[in-house]
Amino acid sequence: MSRFAIPLFSAVRQALAAGYSLKALRGDLIAGITVGIIAIPLAMALAIAVGAPPQHGLYTVLIGAPLIALFGGSRFNISGPTAAFVVILLPITIRFGLGGLLLCSMLAGLILIAMGLLRAGRLVEFVPYPVTLGFTAGIGIVIATLQIKDLLGLSYAGQPQHFTDHLQAIGGALPSIQPGDALVALGCLLVLILWPRWIPRVPGHLAALLVGALLGLALEAAGLPVATLGERFSYELDGVVQPGIPPLLPEFAWPWLLAGPDGAPLVLSFELFRQLLAPAFAIAMLGAIESLLCAVVADGMTGSRHDPNAELIGQGIGNLVAPLFGGITATAAIARSAASIRAGAFSPLAAIIHAGVVLAAMLLLAPLFSYLPMAALAALLLMVAWNMSEAGHVLHTLRVAPRGDVLVLLVCLVLTVLFDMVLAVSVGLLLAAGLFIKRMSELTDTAALPRRLDMSQQDLPDAVQAYSIRGPLFFGAAEKALSVLRRFNPAIRVVIVEMGAVPLLDMTALAALENILRDYRKQGIALILVGANPRVRLKLRRAGIHRHDHRLTYVRTLAQARERALRWLGEDAAVPQSN
Repeated sequence: MSRFAIPLFSAVRQALAAGYSLKALRGDLIAGITVGIIAIPLAMALAIAVGAPPQHGLYTVLIGAPLIALFGGSRFNISGPTAAFVVILLPITIRFGLGGLLLCSMLAGLILIAMGLLRAGRLVEFVPYPVTLGFTAGIGIVIATLQIKDLLGLSYAGQPQHFTDHLQAIGGALPSIQPGDALVALGCLLVLILWPRWIPRVPGHLAALLVGALLGLALEAAGLPVATLGERFSYELDGVVQPGIPPLLPEFAWPWLLAGPDGAPLVLSFELFRQLLAPAFAIAMLGAIESLLCAVVADGMTGSRHDPNAELIGQGIGNLVAPLFGGITATAAIARSAASIRAGAFSPLAAIIHAGVVLAAMLLLAPLFSYLPMAALAALLLMVAWNMSEAGHVLHTLRVAPRGDVLVLLVCLVLTVLFDMVLAVSVGLLLAAGLFIKRMSELTDTAALPRRLDMSQQDLPDAVQAYSIRGPLFFGAAEKALSVLRRFNPAIRVVIVEMGAVPLLDMTALAALENILRDYRKQGIALILVGANPRVRLKLRRAGIHRHDHRLTYVRTLAQARERALRWLGEDAAVPQSN
């Protein structure tokens, strides 16, 4: 493939190259139906969680998932709304309305496409594990907190934007707890927890929602009110307001013509795009990280290999087109992709079939969705938040990881909960980079060469001092390592520096070495560099550090360095000294 070729249909080509058969088709059908059943309640619940009507989550699956599967780079990724985006998308909906949310998703799609075209897919591999674990655990905590209102049927005005405000609102609203909603939530949680132990091969989401709906109807009959999706959401059809979600295909609409925060259509302006650019970038970065992590997990489960740049382009296309039909932000979902693989998925066709299952459910079962209790959907998201938080991994990391990694994890977690994910990832990456620099600098050291360890150094005169530098010379280590070359007896006339274990050096190291050479010239000290690899020698020469008689030279071995040092000392002694 040409370096500048656009990697389209990569996953489809991988599946065809692997040999598609009737067995693969059967696996895709079973996987698509299985994951489609899982996706229906999750898509609606996640749309509600980000402040959008539930049908917009289904639209995301209908439009975004097939496009990403066709254009993406992973055979097994299943895309759609995911819990990770709740903490980013909810503030956008509150501030800019549904229209602003969809427009921001389109901008994120453009950024993802640009990342794929620029071959940035491998850069996500440089995000440290403590950073990823910290912000995903923080997101899990935030999502769980957001569900408490519907879990308990609480009533409070407004939509708090910050974690602490949510806690205050929940604390103030506790007297308004509804026993019916709390009982439904408890019943659904018990099913979600126990079902995998009883019937592990069948997803528990559908069973939990069925139990929640039946329990809600029974409690309503007993006089305990239970809030349902039909009571919270409605749509207008032929001038008549109907409860729940519309049993219709999504229609094309420009996002800026939809409702903004005040209910009126958005007004396109440079200022609007400026305000949406930062959250769009955050959506794109989180989408890239989650999608590529999902692809890595899928590769580990199947032995396949994804194309990261094609996956970014596929995710970008999906997020660019889906909002035009009401879809919110989509990305690859690890849990759904893993369920698809376990059910026998072989190709992107499984993701397309899963979208078809969601379409059939929306067209045929939409009236029944009105009876779903809000507490049941909240219980479903609470379980998603628990799984996402990876509490076991967090506790294990806190016990066994180095203190620096523990600090990065905790900082990312706290910042995600109290502020936002963008700040958490930014600070986490800076801390991780600082720790990396510190650890790398500790690997670099400069020490005097013991003369007893090398025959060529044993009979050197006292006017010669030999050193060895080991490790990379970069801005975090260069000054400390090279400063040793300044500390020696004033009688020294020649310094030998063995550099065979120096793999690289940067401009900071070059500048420090130039300063040392300047001092050596003033003091009449010569420098011999030994065993520098070709790349290091090239950088030194490009920086102007060239051979100079009786001042600087490059040699390959310590024996050659000894010979040159003795010759220089002999030549200097032969030069008459002026009085």
